Amino acid sequence: MYAFGLCIDQNYLSPGLVTIAALADSLTHSARRSAALRILTLDLAPAHMVLLADFAKRVGFGAVDIARRSPLRASRMADASYISLTTYLRFEFTPAFVRRPYLVYVDADTLVRGDLTVPLHDLLPGEVGAVRDEFNPVVGASPALPGAAERWPHLKGRPYYNAGLLWTRTSELSGIRAGVQGVLSQQRRHILHNDQDALNLWLLHHGRVREADPKFNRFEVGRYLERGNWVRRVVARPLRSDPNAVVVHFVGPEKPWQAACPPTEDVREYRDLLRYTMRHVRALGAAHPEPAGMR
Repeated sequence: MYAFGLCIDQNYLSPGLVTIAALADSLTHSARRSAALRILTLDLAPAHMVLLADFAKRVGFGAVDIARRSPLRASRMADASYISLTTYLRFEFTPAFVRRPYLVYVDADTLVRGDLTVPLHDLLPGEVGAVRDEFNPVVGASPALPGAAERWPHLKGRPYYNAGLLWTRTSELSGIRAGVQGVLSQQRRHILHNDQDALNLWLLHHGRVREADPKFNRFEVGRYLERGNWVRRVVARPLRSDPNAVVVHFVGPEKPWQAACPPTEDVREYRDLLRYTMRHVRALGAAHPEPAGMR
């Protein structure tokens, strides 16, 4: 019925394994066996692709496929401080590769705590499911989409969505890709947040969104509070770990698998899952890719 899609490169091998483990744990045994896992990569070595497939099968996924893809030719990295071209691979999933009616796309810097398939139940034909971005919730009130609200005043105040979790019918994938490609070719000056800005420009002009509950893409903000108070000005909710979050998203340059990352409550939970994941990897007999400082 559905597949989970991830994009994983060399820098995100360990986080990708953690996300797979969490996705498996979020499902019943029977749901896990019937769900598909589809992974795209730019640069993983064949041995690491085998490791991902073996690990996914070990934790219970019944159908796993991994493929190399290249991003859109027009892909633009306006911000490459900690993001690579791999981020554009989210638009390279095709019906022939997914082979399921629905795709749930999940970023690999997330902590999955619950069932991600729930938003699929409300998804209508032609819609993309997404959650508003907690740091950039509306157009024209943040650095996202520079100049777009001035060029198209009717867009000011419209919702702006995070691309880390997306729900779609597989039949819509080619239209999304073509729409994003058109934006990258014709509206490049309005792109700051790379593929996410490109996706939002297409959604604003041509797409339809089924807005999912914020609990399906809740940002982990404790790391930012460790460094300063700016986040208090932009996030309109209590700045503490949300026990109801189905997904905790570690946006930004500091990641929980990095030793220097502030050990917030959510980071500690992630690291517990990382250790659990690496025990599984070792049991496979593979040379595990555990990050330095996390052993």
